[in-house]
Amino acid sequence: MIRFESVTKRYPDGTVAVDALDLVAETGKITVLVGPSGCGKTTSLRMINRMIEPSSGRIWLDDRDTATIRSDQLRRGIGYVIQHAGLFPHRTVLDNITTVPRLLGRGRREARGQALELLERVGLPAAFAGRYPAQLSGGQQQRVGVARALAADPPVMLMDEPFSAVDPVVRGQLQDEFLRLQHELRKTIVLVTHDIDEAIRLGDQVAVLRVGGRLAQLAPPGELLASPADSFVAGFVGRDRGYRALGFTHAGELALLDEPTVTVGAPLKAAPDLARDGWVLALDEGRHPLGWLATAAATGEGTVDTDKLNLGGTLAPEAGTLREALDAALSSPSGRGVVVHADGTFAGTVTASDVLVRIEQERAVPSGPPVQPAS
Repeated sequence: MIRFESVTKRYPDGTVAVDALDLVAETGKITVLVGPSGCGKTTSLRMINRMIEPSSGRIWLDDRDTATIRSDQLRRGIGYVIQHAGLFPHRTVLDNITTVPRLLGRGRREARGQALELLERVGLPAAFAGRYPAQLSGGQQQRVGVARALAADPPVMLMDEPFSAVDPVVRGQLQDEFLRLQHELRKTIVLVTHDIDEAIRLGDQVAVLRVGGRLAQLAPPGELLASPADSFVAGFVGRDRGYRALGFTHAGELALLDEPTVTVGAPLKAAPDLARDGWVLALDEGRHPLGWLATAAATGEGTVDTDKLNLGGTLAPEAGTLREALDAALSSPSGRGVVVHADGTFAGTVTASDVLVRIEQERAVPSGPPVQPAS
């Protein structure tokens, strides 16, 4: 557990970056600090490992006041990940990861063996061990940065905009990998981001800070979306928070349509007879959805090929959320969202109107505590 107790950071020119902050980051959970520029997010994060010293107040790491711990000793027990990874450019990937374990006195062979295991854990092949940071993509560098932070097996990890320097597709992949790792490792994590969508996706709890470093609200993501504390929080979270809040409500037993399908490789001329409203869903031989075929394009004597398919439309997991189901329906060219089983095979389709009925049913039932969306 990390606890801020009336923590203030005031600079010599009188600027107050953080003002009387009281906050608890729970053990084994992800606490995300989010807010506008100048709200003290990074300052708060860096005061935890004393890269910045508080002007007043205390920060507790479990039952220890961090001010009583030698700064070098404190930092060696805390993983730290920053944007652009911050890797040593003159060291190989393996040597970057083994830096802290070697400082802690671990043998070279033990440290290198653990580093190879961590590479695999963050989704990189062992062949990358001998490469230098300049030979890696931005996303690969961030994975190495996470591996390096995990190398000493710290109970606490601090992450400052860890995914902001990569493109949106890679960013989503890194977020998925991060949530998978956290599910396995259960670290106490404090993460800074300027992106409210990232905060809501990753956080077990989200701390919204005002300019000047004052806490506006600390709440689980579902509660933050459903019940903003004031107009500042409501404005920062955004006007589409009602739609995003659907990501914290399980879809439950949606009535799925028995959608006609065609298998890729089947005769093209058979597709129009199977179509509904001008569209038929194409599956592979393992019954995994591949895309929609427009019957207007189903002419000639050829076969159903992937290059003839409309790839629009997301897939909604059968045990997913109302947001995933609604997005699948709204993004589908046919207007019917594709729902898949846990193994990715086709389960059925759902329309937006069916999802809206389910939403109304949920609104009529007293709500319990918000649930985390499927990762």
